[in-house]
Amino acid sequence: MQKITLLIHCKDQKGIIAAVTNYISKVEGNITYIDQHVDIEQNVFFMRLESEFTNTAISLDSIKTDFEQTIAKDFGMTWNFYNKEIKAKMALFVSKYNHCLYDILGRQSAGELNIEIPLIISNHMDLKPIADQFNIPFYHVPFTKDCKDVGEKQQTELLKKYGINFIVLARYMQIITPNLISLYKNKIINIHHSFLPAFPGAKPYHSAFKRGVKIIGATSHYVTEELDEGPIIEQDIARVSHINSVDDFIMKGRDLERTVLARAIKLHSERKVMVYDNKTVVFY
Repeated sequence: MQKITLLIHCKDQKGIIAAVTNYISKVEGNITYIDQHVDIEQNVFFMRLESEFTNTAISLDSIKTDFEQTIAKDFGMTWNFYNKEIKAKMALFVSKYNHCLYDILGRQSAGELNIEIPLIISNHMDLKPIADQFNIPFYHVPFTKDCKDVGEKQQTELLKKYGINFIVLARYMQIITPNLISLYKNKIINIHHSFLPAFPGAKPYHSAFKRGVKIIGATSHYVTEELDEGPIIEQDIARVSHINSVDDFIMKGRDLERTVLARAIKLHSERKVMVYDNKTVVFY
């Protein structure tokens, strides 16, 4: 049995759902999940569909080719089929903070995240013992303003070597190069320790404390060339008050960072996020 996820977006028009579901039925597929959304302002239709195919005589490649030449062409769709049986390969980029790294590796080991983690890349050696503990190859790639070109080349070679599908910045305290962003468009996930768009950039907890906020937050988003302005995948908040110190903000925030990043990884790896016009449609 083959299990697939189909993601579609196109101009909103009559007959899309009927055409897609009838097509799945024609190729002997059984739809197990379907959801859709229409952005009224942009006049854009989004769909996520899961289906099972029991007839092994019909290959997934032949279905893709036929779908492209018929339904997708007729409706002007941007679309993709994903094989649910194949785990996405995720690279972790880290620096010195370990809380997100421990959480991700723990969840993956427990089977909460249906992904493979073939390698960890860091600009410091501090977290290598954690990688060793989980038997994951760890690569130290220096990344300063004096060696960014060399660092990017090493990163790219490693990502290609391991066949990486997407990247997670688990408190990686460096700015990703435009070239790497273009190679992994909407496939690099960052965790920022504020409720964006409030307090982008460095030391958001300190900025929030100075401003006297009553809530702090964490935001997971796709990385773009504009710092902390990429499409938002997931967010959460915690309440704070005048009695809390900056250290309290940081401690509460770390819990948020862990959970928000884990949710974003799960949503992305399960093909539940669609990006359009620097926003996301998330099918929970």
